Amino acid sequence: MLQVQIVPVTAFAQNCSIIWDQDSKEAVLIDAGGEADKLKAEVEKHGLTVKALWLTHGHLDHAGAVGELSKHWNVPVIGPHKEDAFWLDMIQDVSAKYGFPIPEPVSVDQWLEGGEILTLGQHHFEVRYAPGHTPGHVMFYNAEYGVLWTGDVLFKGSIGRTDFPRGNHQQLLDSIERECFSLPDQTQFISGHGPISTIGYEKQHNPFMAGKAG
Repeated sequence: MLQVQIVPVTAFAQNCSIIWDQDSKEAVLIDAGGEADKLKAEVEKHGLTVKALWLTHGHLDHAGAVGELSKHWNVPVIGPHKEDAFWLDMIQDVSAKYGFPIPEPVSVDQWLEGGEILTLGQHHFEVRYAPGHTPGHVMFYNAEYGVLWTGDVLFKGSIGRTDFPRGNHQQLLDSIERECFSLPDQTQFISGHGPISTIGYEKQHNPFMAGKAG
């Protein structure tokens, strides 16, 4: 059975997901954005063995603890798309600008393009390329449990901002329609900030996606 714990980190309350296989205790972290000691403690509490760190995109509140944790656990960093390399290259400068602790550099072991299948134990996750918030944003979808990790693409009642460098509002809307709204309505999604929602709810109620539910 797949287990998920959401651990908000940083002043931006970014949802880091710890995902593990209940039988093997093998785990991955999606968007380890900061507070490395807090994340280490949660992993140790559950007796987990971390196998990889997955990234939806390169913003500091999603990737801030990745450099430290990848060294601590000696695990690969997987994702995002290579178009977000410039964000990861700037992570120390951007962190200083926002008054965040200066993180260790992030070295990506596997860039993603979309369409790959990542595995955790017996569980499979489809990579979905969804640019717009950032040019290299990806999402992770587990069809078995009907769960999508959207990063900062789609939120309950909102969508990702596109006023950062190389953000694109129309591209974001297209990504949501193509990569999120093509999934079953009952699909739950865990976004980078805020509560869990469903694809069906957003089709009906998300004010930014009015008329795009088809």
